[in-house]
Amino acid sequence: MSASTVLAPLREAAERIDRRTPAHRDRAVDGLRALALLAVPTGHWLLGGFTLDADGGLHNASPLSSLGALAPAGWVLQMLGVFFLVGGYASALSYRRRPGSAGAWLKGRVVRLGRPVLGVTAVWALAAPLLYMAGVPEASLRTGAKLVVQPLWFVGVYVVVTALTPYCVRAARRFGGWAAAPLLASVAVVDLLRYGPLAESVPSWLSLLNILPGWLFAYQLGVAWGERRIGRRGAWLLLAGGALLFAALLVVFHYPASMVGVPGAARTNSHPPSLLVLALAAAQSGAAILLRDRLARLLGRPALWAPVVVINLCAMTILCWHQTAMLAAAVPASFAGGVAGLTTAPDSLGWIAARVAWMPVFAVLLVGIARYTRRFEVPPAEGRSAGAVRRTVRRAVAGLLAVGFGAFALGLA
Repeated sequence: MSASTVLAPLREAAERIDRRTPAHRDRAVDGLRALALLAVPTGHWLLGGFTLDADGGLHNASPLSSLGALAPAGWVLQMLGVFFLVGGYASALSYRRRPGSAGAWLKGRVVRLGRPVLGVTAVWALAAPLLYMAGVPEASLRTGAKLVVQPLWFVGVYVVVTALTPYCVRAARRFGGWAAAPLLASVAVVDLLRYGPLAESVPSWLSLLNILPGWLFAYQLGVAWGERRIGRRGAWLLLAGGALLFAALLVVFHYPASMVGVPGAARTNSHPPSLLVLALAAAQSGAAILLRDRLARLLGRPALWAPVVVINLCAMTILCWHQTAMLAAAVPASFAGGVAGLTTAPDSLGWIAARVAWMPVFAVLLVGIARYTRRFEVPPAEGRSAGAVRRTVRRAVAGLLAVGFGAFALGLA
């Protein structure tokens, strides 16, 4: 059988997706969202490792603890700034076209985000006791629970910034891209207090003040972009200004180079976001806006556009289940002892090579998991009142399971 015969069904499917795509669909924005989405599992799979204890339990470890030279990989893989940029852009357009009230618009978006989160946490709450009875060590289960919950903080933050869309739209219409400047200044002030001359007298909770403005920054830029208030000149300013600020923070102000948390490190850029995260988000946002037209032309090809559509349709599934896919390989391997790239300490270039070899396996496992969990992204069909009651009961049970699983993941149970 020739390669052309094998690939023919894929080409036909890609062309069918291309034909069904509305002419007004912004392919470049969808492409940027897909790119940012894929960066999440890629980053977690590459920069997250495990070690085994004496009882065979898995514990989180990071190659960044031993291989600091890998930090620049995080500069590429940390694309949440692009994701919030695209989210703000899409929300601005969706909010402008909404058929009903702002409250109804927000409710629809929150439900769409919440269903997959309830799904993954409820499934894990049911699976964890079964896995324990099957012999999986409690340490492995707690490690897995933390990894599953880890990316879900993003959903909560995203819901909050989405709720602020009406105010972001008003600010963008009045001030354009400059509406994001006070958010940047706010994070800069908090960082100065945290790391400046007064650092020893500043309470640790002050860093929490960076959470909202830190992630709202790129979202506000996206809203301004959606309102057509950022053009090529503004994009170049974001790219150049963000890159210069990023370099200055690293070289002059000695910010840690890693964009993700490193076990044992005194400072982190990610939780909550530091000024370095905003500088990177500004540079990435400027580059994304400048590359929009070129990306749109590339995605006019059915073979490139079809994967983008599939990724966007499975966005929350990828976010919620990619850590489970990695655990589906690592937990069985833990029973065999040290398996390179899975359960051995991530402290060498050999481990990196082995982990890269495992990543296609994680991807295949994620595809298999998605076949059954994608349903959590599909809204239920409206039915009779009896069906509505059953759905309400299921949601309540899922909510209780999610709370229990969250308590277990955070070490509260």
